[in-house]
Amino acid sequence: MYTKEMLESMKKVEANRAANAVMEPRRMTAEEKDTLLKTYHPDYRQEEFDVLAVGPNKGEKVPKELAALLQANSRIDPAKIDLSHVDYDVDVLIIGGGGAGASAAIEADNAGAKAMIVTKLRIGDANTMMAEGGIQAADKPNDSPAIHYLDAFGGGHFAAKPELLYKLVNEAPEAIQWLNNLGVEFDKAPDGTMITTHGGGTSRKRMHAAKDYSGAEIMRTLRDEVLNRGIPVVDFTAAIELILDKNGNAAGAVLLNMETQEILIARAKTVIISTGGAGRLHYQGFPTSNHYGATADGLILAYRAGAKLLYPDTLQYHPTGAAYPEQIFGALVTEKVRSLGAKLINVDGEVFMHPLETRDVSAASIIRECSDRGKGVTTPEGVGVWLDTPMIELKGGEGTIEKRIPAMLRMFGKYDIDIRKEPILVYPTLHYQNGGIDIASDGQSNVENLFVAGEAVGGIHGRNRLMGNSLLDIIVFGRNAGRNAAEKSKGVQVSELTLAHVDAYKKEMEEAGIHSDIVSPKLLPDYRRHQ
Repeated sequence: MYTKEMLESMKKVEANRAANAVMEPRRMTAEEKDTLLKTYHPDYRQEEFDVLAVGPNKGEKVPKELAALLQANSRIDPAKIDLSHVDYDVDVLIIGGGGAGASAAIEADNAGAKAMIVTKLRIGDANTMMAEGGIQAADKPNDSPAIHYLDAFGGGHFAAKPELLYKLVNEAPEAIQWLNNLGVEFDKAPDGTMITTHGGGTSRKRMHAAKDYSGAEIMRTLRDEVLNRGIPVVDFTAAIELILDKNGNAAGAVLLNMETQEILIARAKTVIISTGGAGRLHYQGFPTSNHYGATADGLILAYRAGAKLLYPDTLQYHPTGAAYPEQIFGALVTEKVRSLGAKLINVDGEVFMHPLETRDVSAASIIRECSDRGKGVTTPEGVGVWLDTPMIELKGGEGTIEKRIPAMLRMFGKYDIDIRKEPILVYPTLHYQNGGIDIASDGQSNVENLFVAGEAVGGIHGRNRLMGNSLLDIIVFGRNAGRNAAEKSKGVQVSELTLAHVDAYKKEMEEAGIHSDIVSPKLLPDYRRHQ
């Protein structure tokens, strides 16, 4: 199964394992990190970005793939949409059925609002389900939200909106308790104390996990709570345009039944966008760890309606995506593997970086090792470096891998790779949308009555996110959006519905000389081979 070169390199990894396991590579200085990122991180490849010519972020750069969708044609002709025929009429319309959307729905329901989720796939078909490593919260005696704030603020290059990060870290302990009370099966010691571990860039052990099924366990619990409450969920139905009222406030959405192609109208007093990320746009040709529907739809809808984006030029490339075998190319190899003791090793069997640097630094280090230094391991599909998983049991004892990261053991085991005995090959994979829609601390965008939660938000993490803060932000900001949208809805009187903003955006594109044959939002990726 392995090539001759791969087998020879693997022997070097095995020969050096004992020495590498006790080796403690130094952390990089701030200056070294800055130089590394500017030279090797994909966010700094200027040729991969376009400058927007229309919309609230006119004059700012975004990835070429996103620019093509932001400056594309609507899927509808407003003149042919009958807004007088309303199919759904609710207080709070939630677009997206992942962890943020489910959390928002639960809290909106708690507040007495009539809430409804619409999602283009099924509830739970989301990046939440695929998150593995854990969720951060400073709830141990040697930790505090202040320390959590400093770790995340520095890890995000001091670019996070302070009021958003403040809310994230201060509401984290209560978010863990909320999930625990709902029934999430966190890893616990015999006395009931939650087990916590380190993540990249964390100065304390504050990662709470459910083995390496953390996101799946959280999503299972949230989904069951939504369904048990009888909150309506409209599956296989995509929002393809926001509806505003004549005052310019968010007032619903035009929906598309993905199976029948029927157009439906949802009217709402408030709207929450919780559509997740953009990995399936495959920025710069990178593979992705994201679920099938992660195509940045929420950003497109909000932008056409006048919502401003924040940091749309920054993405997170998870340092350890599977680089071999081909069948799982790009799949996430959780950071928890490194927090348990595995180190990154080059083709010569050498440790080349500290295993728990922040994700952007780790990804750039791997890219540098494989490019300029020429010390990557060539595979039939490309290149990668070793993640020496047998180190985990060398340090933690036999059975640690099966107990703590069973999903990783199973994923590679399907291809006859026993990660307890063999190292695995990894390379950065497109993982997270750091930027998104700009919001205030109440979750509302600059478009009145349009709230945003989860990965579609920009500014919570700055320009890089630490492990475990995404599962946290979907809970904190999902609940936040649900509560505030529900409260706001009590005083809203929806006036005449309109799609005039769609026509206005089209006119702005024409005046800017933009002519596109693309329609957006994308909805689903297209992997067909075109002749």
